[in-house]
Amino acid sequence: MKAYSDAEIESEIQFLVDSLADKGFVLLESPYPIQIPNDTASFSISGIKRIPFSEADSITLQIVPGIGPSLAGRIIKFEQALGGFFKPDQLLDVYGVKPEVANRVWEYFEFDGKIKSKVPINTIDVTELAKHPYVSYGQAKVLVAFRNQHGAFLGPEDLLKIKIFEKEWVDKLSPYLAF
Repeated sequence: MKAYSDAEIESEIQFLVDSLADKGFVLLESPYPIQIPNDTASFSISGIKRIPFSEADSITLQIVPGIGPSLAGRIIKFEQALGGFFKPDQLLDVYGVKPEVANRVWEYFEFDGKIKSKVPINTIDVTELAKHPYVSYGQAKVLVAFRNQHGAFLGPEDLLKIKIFEKEWVDKLSPYLAF
């Protein structure tokens, strides 16, 4: 694939514009001056105040390039179901969030790691527990059955007494549990 110089690209564009004029199209000047920065890599998000991510809503999230109304809604819905983000990389757990978009989010928002709500693991029923994004219905049934049989959970280490649960999953879930 041949690499084209800026002059060649500009020449091709001018040829296309001229061919439109030859066909009778009327070319208009833009009323807005075109301002192209010399170096697009130096583009900044000046003029935008970074707010804590926990205060973001689906409208403010759309300021991030790569996030439209649907993805913004999914992010907010996931964060609310989760109870808040504990680590920045949890944003990747949202369906449709790519790593480059997740990184861009933290350019526009401050990560504050606020957990807004916790799951009362010793009193919650199966249906409500299964609504948490990190807990499947099957896992919720096992947790509640184990609690009913062996008594209240005192801490995250008690979840590891259930042999089918991996430490990674317990570590991921435990910040959202109230014992």
